[in-house]
Amino acid sequence: MEWLSLAVLGLLIVISPGADFVLVLKNSVNQGRQAGIWTALGVSLAICVHISYSMLGISYLISQNEQIFDIIRYAGAAYLVYLGIKGIISADNKLAPMEGTTQSISVWRYLAQGFLCNVLNPKTMLFFLSIFSQVISPDAENQHIALGYGLYMIVLHGLWFGIVAVLFTSNTLQKHLLKAKKRLNQACGFGLLTFGALLAAKS
Repeated sequence: MEWLSLAVLGLLIVISPGADFVLVLKNSVNQGRQAGIWTALGVSLAICVHISYSMLGISYLISQNEQIFDIIRYAGAAYLVYLGIKGIISADNKLAPMEGTTQSISVWRYLAQGFLCNVLNPKTMLFFLSIFSQVISPDAENQHIALGYGLYMIVLHGLWFGIVAVLFTSNTLQKHLLKAKKRLNQACGFGLLTFGALLAAKS
C-alpha cells in the first residue's frame, strides 16, 4: 500500500500544472510536436540528475547549505522569468504548422530548455529528497527499490509531457488554437513569469 501511495503521489506531482507543463505547452503550440517532445525529453533528463544526486545524498547536503540552495533557487527563478518574458514578446509569432507538415527545429535548444527548467527547480529536488529519505535505508539495502521508483518517475515525466506535446499539436486542436494564439502565448509567458516570481519570493 505504501508503494501504491508513492506511485499515485508521483503521478499527481507530474500531472499537476507547473513550469514544465507551461514550457512544453508553449514550445509545442509555437514550434511544433517535435519541439514539445524534445522539451519533454529534457525534463526527463533533468529528473535523472535529481534522482542521481538524491540517491548519493547530495540533495540533502544542498538543502542544508542555504547559500548553495539560494543560488539554485534564484538561477531557476531567473531562467523562468527569462522564458516568460521571451514568451510574451513573441506572442504574435506564427503558430506551429499542422500535423503532417515539416519544420526545421533546433533539437538541442528545446532539450536544453526542458532540462534547465526542471533541473534548476529546487522544489523538484526537495520532492525527491523527501521521498528518497523514506525509501532508502541507512544500510542502503533497498537502493534497488529507490532506483526502480526513480525510473518510474523518469518514464512518467517523459510519457506525460510527450502526451501533452502530441495532444496540443493535433490538427483538431490546432484549428481552435489559431483563434486564441496570442492570448495563449501571453498566458504561457505570464505563467512562467509567475512561477519564477514565486520561486524567487519563497524563503
